[in-house]
Amino acid sequence: MPRLKTINPETAQGKAKLLLDGVQKSLGMTPNIMRMLANSPAALEAYLGLMKSLSGANIDAKTRESIALVTSAANGCDYCASAHTAIGKMVGLSDEETRASLRGQSSEPTRAAALQFAQAIVEKRGWVNDQDLERVRESGLGDAEITEIVATIAMTMFSNYFNHVAQTDIDFPIVKVGETRAEKTSNEGEYNDDI
Repeated sequence: MPRLKTINPETAQGKAKLLLDGVQKSLGMTPNIMRMLANSPAALEAYLGLMKSLSGANIDAKTRESIALVTSAANGCDYCASAHTAIGKMVGLSDEETRASLRGQSSEPTRAAALQFAQAIVEKRGWVNDQDLERVRESGLGDAEITEIVATIAMTMFSNYFNHVAQTDIDFPIVKVGETRAEKTSNEGEYNDDI
């Protein structure tokens, strides 16, 4: 059960109404996370602003959604795993690719490197070592892409933590991150882990 108030877009007022109407227009729905973030229009606007800015990033939408998935899995956020699985499919990830992304894996070498780097950032709380940076650079990703990976993680962690606090009701087809962790051990070696 949610622990924060869910703002109804139809009765919202002021800045919250304007932002929620924009979400509805762009997504064709108003996800529960947005309705709860609307308790603070400033927080919702910041989140939406980061999402919009990253849509013009050097890393493609499939890789951004994959990073959001591996981050959500690392943080145990079923809401974000569910949302980014749905969004990942909208940008062209297959069912297999979304499941692999939750495990930090990809058959696409550059995406695999980005996911492994993202996983290292989350697990090490940002304190990656020179070898982590060298591996991601060897894949062809440069400073701009490294910066965007960190920004994507930060955006995702904000929503992960918010959903943990708020206990947001999942309004996407449900994905349980615990199930993907169990799959990882049974599917080791299926994807390119060695970059």
